[in-house]
Amino acid sequence: MNRFSALISAVIFLFGAAAVYALDANAIMTSAKNRVKSDTVSSRSRMVITAKDGSTTERVIDQYSKDGPNGARTVIVFQRPANVAGSRFLTMDNDKGGTDQWIFLPSLGRIRRIASSESGGNFMGTDFSYDDISSMDRDISLDTHTILNEEMFNGKNCYVIQSIPKDTSYQYAKTITWIDKESYLIYKADMYNRRNEIAKIMEMADFKDVQGRLTPMQTKISTAAAGTSTTIFMEIMKYDDPIPEGVFTPAYLETGRAAR
Repeated sequence: MNRFSALISAVIFLFGAAAVYALDANAIMTSAKNRVKSDTVSSRSRMVITAKDGSTTERVIDQYSKDGPNGARTVIVFQRPANVAGSRFLTMDNDKGGTDQWIFLPSLGRIRRIASSESGGNFMGTDFSYDDISSMDRDISLDTHTILNEEMFNGKNCYVIQSIPKDTSYQYAKTITWIDKESYLIYKADMYNRRNEIAKIMEMADFKDVQGRLTPMQTKISTAAAGTSTTIFMEIMKYDDPIPEGVFTPAYLETGRAAR
C-alpha cells in the first residue's frame, strides 16, 4: 500500500470511528432522556433558594407534565409563600420546534407571554432560567452530541457527553453531562456560556424508587458567577396520574381551574 492509499484508509477509518462515536452519544442521550416511561408526572416540591451570603428563602410548588401533540408540556403552580402564591407558569413545545411560554402573576392580574428574548432570564427569582425549565425535556435532536471520555463520578463509572446546540441563539454554547454507564442516570450537567465559561451547574442526587422508576429527589442548580443556588427537594412524586387537558392552557393560568 502506497502512502496516499494508506492516508485515504486512515481518513476513512477515523471518519467512520467518529461517526460511530457520535451515533453512540446520541443513543446514550436518548436512553438517559427516555429512561423513565410515564404518561404524566405530578409532583409537589420544596424549593430552597440560597443567596451568596448563605441566607435562604423557600417556596412550595406543584408541577404537572404531560406530552402533547407537539412534545412536552409543563405547568408550575406556586403554593407558598403568600407573596408568590397563585403564580402559574406554562411551557409547551410548538409545531415549529420551539417552545411557547406564558406566566400569570396575581399582582399583575393577567397572563403574560414570555418573549424569546427573555428565555435566559431568571425564573421567579430562582437560579433556573425560563429556558432551564424547558430544557428538562429538551429534544436530543436539537443538539450535536459527542462522547468526550469516560470517568468515575461519585463512585460510578460515567459517560461524559458534550452537547452543542444546533441553534446558536440558545442560551448555552454547550453542555457537558455525566451519565451512569449502567443505569443511564444523569448525575450532573455543566452549562457553558459563549466565553467557554461554566455558567451553571445542575446536579441530581438522592435517587429513590418511585413506582418502579429511579427518581432524583434532589435537583440543585448553581449559578457560577453569582455564587447562588436553587435546590428542589421532591416531597410528593406520582407517575401516570390523570391530568386534565385543560390544565395545559393559558386559560388555566388565570383561573387555576381546568375547563371541561
